Amino acid sequence: MVQVRANQPINTDGSINLDAWLDHIVSVDLVLDREVMKKACEFAREAEQTDKAHKNHWAEGTSSFQTGLEIAEILADLKLDQDSLVAAVIYRGVREGLIALPEVEQRFGAMVAKLIDGVLRMAAISASLSPRQSLVLGSQAQVENLRKMLVAMVDDVRVALIKLAERTCAIRAVKNADDEKRNRVAREVFDIYAPLAHRLGIGHIKWELEDLSFRYLEPDQYKQIAKLLHERRLDRERFISDVMSQLDNELQATGVTADISGRAKHIYSIWRKMQRKGLAFSQIYDVRALRVLVPEMRDCYTALGIVHTLWRHIPKEFDDYIANPKENGYRSLHTAVIGPEGKVLEVQIRTHAMHEEAELGVCAHWRYKGTDVKSGSNHYEEKISWLRQVLEWHEELGDIGGLADQLRVDIEPDRVYVFTPDGHAIDLPKGATPLDFAYRVHTEIGHNCRGAKINGRIVPLNYSLQTGEQVEIITSKHGTPSRDWLNSNLGYITTSRARAKIVHWFKLQARDQNVAAGRTLIERELARLALPQVDFDKLADKANHKTADDMFAALGAGDLRLAQLVNLAQQQVEPDRVNEQLELIPRKATGYKPGKRGDIQIQGVGNLMTQ
Repeated sequence: MVQVRANQPINTDGSINLDAWLDHIVSVDLVLDREVMKKACEFAREAEQTDKAHKNHWAEGTSSFQTGLEIAEILADLKLDQDSLVAAVIYRGVREGLIALPEVEQRFGAMVAKLIDGVLRMAAISASLSPRQSLVLGSQAQVENLRKMLVAMVDDVRVALIKLAERTCAIRAVKNADDEKRNRVAREVFDIYAPLAHRLGIGHIKWELEDLSFRYLEPDQYKQIAKLLHERRLDRERFISDVMSQLDNELQATGVTADISGRAKHIYSIWRKMQRKGLAFSQIYDVRALRVLVPEMRDCYTALGIVHTLWRHIPKEFDDYIANPKENGYRSLHTAVIGPEGKVLEVQIRTHAMHEEAELGVCAHWRYKGTDVKSGSNHYEEKISWLRQVLEWHEELGDIGGLADQLRVDIEPDRVYVFTPDGHAIDLPKGATPLDFAYRVHTEIGHNCRGAKINGRIVPLNYSLQTGEQVEIITSKHGTPSRDWLNSNLGYITTSRARAKIVHWFKLQARDQNVAAGRTLIERELARLALPQVDFDKLADKANHKTADDMFAALGAGDLRLAQLVNLAQQQVEPDRVNEQLELIPRKATGYKPGKRGDIQIQGVGNLMTQ
């Protein structure tokens, strides 16, 4: 069923009781600094109060400040770090233009500002969806925004988690919106963010997003299943209570301590199974479901044996996700048995640790605590796994008209995503080399590059980078670019950025020679054309160069054509002077007395024979 949002503590005047809220948040996530959280909350609330016109701007009855608190509540349940919760509280204020990112960085640090900026970039997906939920094609700016979104997500998984929490708040609040907005948000959540939650392994958020969006996209189907669940609730609760008691007694008899509970029923998963298997509601057995949590992995199989001893299992409905985890890391034993009264019962068995992983997903493996945030290299393996999840997530977006295809065509195939030694993600065109990477990170790193390591192994500088690799550039303090790097046949660089940086370096080194060569070229040509009286400063201005030396250097380097410069020089000289210098003086014509053989005369040329 859909999760019901807990109300925030309210004062008698109707305002949010911030102290009570902070007490709750700090009790949920013990690593939080209460004073820092309070400072962030007061900052967000003050920003909203200074602009009353933005109150309730985002959703019916929900201010940006209230929304920020709700996002933070979701993240606190996921045990995220303080920077994430501070960013969550402030994010909506930044999104609505009430707070500037530079001010966030000044007050709360660069990391909080970076997280908010990453979440803002993820909004590129929403901006790329038309009212019919298809990607508006043909916009290079949108493609670039989507690329930035990918890099932001790969660089820090917390960005995706904050965005997931924000979209969860959006789908909860949209019930009061008009039909068009409700359906638009529901479609976006269902097609994009529920699959992302699945990829991250955060089960309870995935189920809530699926159920709420299904409620708006297929209201009749949703109401029908909800009604059937409600009508059979008492009978189902009695049945679950009986089998729980029976199973608990058997487990205790074998020395296995277990926590047994009835598993939550998710309307969308019930409907999907009905559609996939062509079953009626009465034939869906996971309406009656148990979850068994045990201390150790071996206890999982002991409990499974007891379940199969008590009730006859259905062979086709057994899955061992402990031996064969799902792609998002989910581990559990799933079985279905024919229980009392001939009713089918689904049972999930896992350890407490596996259950935490199933509920928190990636957060259970990758929680940013203290200095761990800064030592990105410590999380390299986790980042590789996260990168894989991001790229696989896009494969699941095929139902959004054109979005998945656009991502695959315009982003994934022609891009590679690699990591710096500090764990930051860099995206480059496919085929990029370590030199391209070096110049992307910093110009001086490129200039001083003398070698490269991929995942700790030395590789040649023309090595083709692959997604997921960690790149380390070996530099020399006195290193300089080589002209061989510009030889396209050698394959050292593929990006225009790297080529431009190298060409610019060589131009700077040869500037004096180019200035002298350029001056000689133009002076020689002007003398040949008898145009000696040229103001080079004015000529440089006409040629769009700041100084005459800049003009000479460009001419000497071959960036400026001599003919173009001569043409400008001719325009600069006085017209009568030009005419005087260039006038052709005709030679005096000589007469010719025609002979007897003809009467043809050719003026100026004598002694020609005619026939």
